[in-house]
Amino acid sequence: MSIVNNRKAYFEYHIIEEFEAGIVLLGSEVKSIRMGNVTLTDSFIYLKSGEVWIKNFKVARYKQTHLSEKHEDNREKKLLLTKTQIIKISRMMEDKGITCVPLQVFSKNNKLKVKIGVVKGKKLYDKRQSIKERDVKREMQRGL
Repeated sequence: MSIVNNRKAYFEYHIIEEFEAGIVLLGSEVKSIRMGNVTLTDSFIYLKSGEVWIKNFKVARYKQTHLSEKHEDNREKKLLLTKTQIIKISRMMEDKGITCVPLQVFSKNNKLKVKIGVVKGKKLYDKRQSIKERDVKREMQRGL
């Protein structure tokens, strides 16, 4: 079940490969994400000392949390991937113009997961083509 999608990422980048990762969260963050209080737009993924981290993954504060347990809105969160996946991502990111961004936050077997994508930026003419394809799909849907 999808909680939030990063539609901007699908428009701005060509997705080369997708991975599914767990995420290390606090209890109040989990409750807030399940309510949909999360923003993916400016977030990105980076590697630090053999671990994968996500930055600018904004999770709003949960209103009913105790004052002593409040979390920071914009803290860096660790992603849980296998060692082979981390190595594969790091090798792909060595190429010029390749980066890694979160594509979706979803719930699977009652656990929160993040779908991350190794991506390459689109050129302006590619973005125009995406807009044209989207408009054609809308026209076809209206026709049906």
